[in-house]
Amino acid sequence: MNVKTFLTLEWEDWILEKEISQAVIRRMPRYYRYLGELLEEGVERISSNDLSNRMKVTASQIRQDLNNFGGFGQQGYGYNVQFLYDEIGKILGLNETHNIIVIGAGNLGQAITNYVKFEKFGFIITALFDVNPDLKGQKVRDIPIYMMDQLEDYCKKHQVDIAALTLPKEKADETAKHLVELGIHAIWNFAHVDLDLMDSQVVVENVHLSDSLMQLSYNIVKNSK
Repeated sequence: MNVKTFLTLEWEDWILEKEISQAVIRRMPRYYRYLGELLEEGVERISSNDLSNRMKVTASQIRQDLNNFGGFGQQGYGYNVQFLYDEIGKILGLNETHNIIVIGAGNLGQAITNYVKFEKFGFIITALFDVNPDLKGQKVRDIPIYMMDQLEDYCKKHQVDIAALTLPKEKADETAKHLVELGIHAIWNFAHVDLDLMDSQVVVENVHLSDSLMQLSYNIVKNSK
């Protein structure tokens, strides 16, 4: 093992052992997005101050966030944009492929499946599932729709890392527990209910689209006064 490989492994072990706050984790995709835009503009390096001006986050906050993962910057030089983009991608697991199935092939499920940009980040939607017999055999962007009674057999034959739930909240909890039994690693939950799977090792991300609209509504009212 060469020195570079050893140091890389040491760094990865340190990151795994270090407890990073969820607030920091929530900001990492935003850094990744802005760095991607900088690469498209041909920017090779950037200071924390310049990145701060773009992102409307203090330079101190940027440095603190990145220091949780080793820093990546160099005083007097700033950040190498390509290197930092690649490293944040690794932190977010975007250097790997994640297979996704969508439970619920209604409007939201089909809209998520049609969003091709997910594939750029390694999130590959492989199948949709629904209870509506009229949807059986149909496809969304060449991705097949199966019936729910085919879910167990599908999971046995294919690697599934993430299940996106876009079904009514009344069915969400029962379906999520069934997915846990089938060995799903993570659930991306769009059902209008917070899933409680504390007894399992499954990671759950609850997404409430209406919450963003309510926050927007609050700011509209606040700014109109």
